[in-house]
Amino acid sequence: MADSNTISSEVKVARPSVLSLAIKEKVSLYTSYMPYLANGGVFVPTSKPYRIGDEIYLILSLIDDTAKYPIAGKVAWVTPTGANNNKVQGIGIHFPNDESGIRLRTRIEEILGSALGSTRPTHTF
Repeated sequence: MADSNTISSEVKVARPSVLSLAIKEKVSLYTSYMPYLANGGVFVPTSKPYRIGDEIYLILSLIDDTAKYPIAGKVAWVTPTGANNNKVQGIGIHFPNDESGIRLRTRIEEILGSALGSTRPTHTF
């Protein structure tokens, strides 16, 4: 028979947040893409609070591509509310070093082509 003074010791494991992002124009893809991250990444506008290292499950749609790209990544960048230069609030998600991350990085770089060398401002630089 259980004692009513017994303390429960359940451990709750945080599940990754799920975000969805549909990028419909090449200029939006350019401003969102983060090529300087080791495996590539993408900036996602959001007002939810996140910390560097948080796990995120992202479902990304690119321009006219009918495929959806599911990515299990990690937060590598945070732009808080009221950031300098009127930057959009949100997070940068670092792609994983696996088949899904490599496939997405390759696809984004195919779409952007020579625009990757541009010096136009982005959401993160």
